[in-house]
Amino acid sequence: MSCKHKSEETKAVTNTSEEHRLKPNIVFIYTDDLGYGDISSYGATAIETPNIDALANQGIAFHNAYATAATCTPSRYSLLTGDYAWRKKGTGVAKGDQGLLIDTARTTLPKMLKTAGYKTGIVGKWHLGLGGAEGPDWNGKIAPGPLEIGFDYAYLIPATGDRVPCVFVENHHIVNLDPNDPIRVNYKEKIGNWPTGKENPELLTLKPSQGHNNTIVNGISRIGYMEGGKAALWNDETIPMELVDKSKKFIAANNGQPFFLMVSTHDIHVPRIANKMFQGKSKMGARGDVILQLDWTVKQIMETLKAQNLLENTIVVFSSDNGPVVDDGYHDRARELLGNHKPTGGMRGGKYSAYDGGSKIPLIVRWHDGKNKGTISNALFSQVDFLRSFAQLIGVKKVGADVIDSQNQLNVLLGNDTVGRASLIQESYMGPLSYVENSWKYIEPLDGPKLVPWGPVIETGFQLKPQLYELKNDPNEQKNLATEYPEKVKDFREKLMKLKKDGFANKHEVELN
Repeated sequence: MSCKHKSEETKAVTNTSEEHRLKPNIVFIYTDDLGYGDISSYGATAIETPNIDALANQGIAFHNAYATAATCTPSRYSLLTGDYAWRKKGTGVAKGDQGLLIDTARTTLPKMLKTAGYKTGIVGKWHLGLGGAEGPDWNGKIAPGPLEIGFDYAYLIPATGDRVPCVFVENHHIVNLDPNDPIRVNYKEKIGNWPTGKENPELLTLKPSQGHNNTIVNGISRIGYMEGGKAALWNDETIPMELVDKSKKFIAANNGQPFFLMVSTHDIHVPRIANKMFQGKSKMGARGDVILQLDWTVKQIMETLKAQNLLENTIVVFSSDNGPVVDDGYHDRARELLGNHKPTGGMRGGKYSAYDGGSKIPLIVRWHDGKNKGTISNALFSQVDFLRSFAQLIGVKKVGADVIDSQNQLNVLLGNDTVGRASLIQESYMGPLSYVENSWKYIEPLDGPKLVPWGPVIETGFQLKPQLYELKNDPNEQKNLATEYPEKVKDFREKLMKLKKDGFANKHEVELN
């Protein structure tokens, strides 16, 4: 090779390395139903999460960050689109055979990253629908889905672990599906001859506490009915290992170019089936065990990045899609063995709720260059902001006009801005919104149940009268100040109505059967 060719080759390699340095990899570990108080770096004392704590010690722990909703589908929709989910009708808790909820023509986080040369992948829980308006063709090509909204690779739990079909989908097809044993799925009526929890409770290894009494798979009755696809069924005890394995392979395959990987864990959603490595280890029952399992997942991802020499060029984000729930449909003794552990960190409410326990979540960002490591930020931040913040980080100048709600809060994520957003909106499971401005929070009135009606023993936050709380001095939302500050209530109500524009389009329906 001539000196000239060597020089050109060296220059090309140098340019690629420089571009990669300016466009660091992003690994986003998105957990399920993990509460603000469920990890030791956020105050838990009954359980230890050393690997998540290590992320906090090496990064910035945000103590005033919110998912956009108190349930998973709208939170995930907002994270990926940069818009509040309530702007689109039908983005409540998705059914297991729901068609794709994200318009394939719109701007998304992975699409934006791809314009900057990123390879994009998602491994784990999806729950944003698959297929067209009629839902997925389980036995054929399952599209549209993640690949049509910007991901290069997808290895999915199609909805949730407690919903059928209990299979993995890789890109456009079910993994290990035998064409001679096609899958049938129905969410309205029983199909086939597979036993159900309602008809055959004697076959259950984990009994439902409410709902969740349809088709039995691996000794656990689920939401919805299915038959067929026996060779494709997952093993609940090895789901985390499967997701870690696919994550490792994606990281290794894309070493040397910028990549975005969303590791969307099943833990700690129900059914909580810990691997034998973790069963009984937490002394808090199944829920505690799967928190330890989640911590193990974080360790595996970090060790993989280290082994691939990527720690100095990868941003790691850790967060949860909504607040915690103890009993969410199965008799797994989570409530009985909770002890003094406080999943919400003492905040009122929990998953589904309009109170802060529903959507105030742990958020940790570990910067590749050690920026502000080991610090705590109290800046107000919403997960809807990741799209525009990451665009700013990697130099994408123009983001689609269809991204309405995402704000560029990169300085917050870097730890340079300690104030953050002026305001944000939270969504609860039946529709009422909350408006947070500075340290004040206004909850819209709603004539609804005081407790989540199917049994989790969580306050909904629904009241006939407006609610106003001053969160700095009353973080547990105990004293309603609406009558003392009527002008503030009026101001917040008007601001919220202006932001809602055409009103609230999305009414949640939670399916248990």
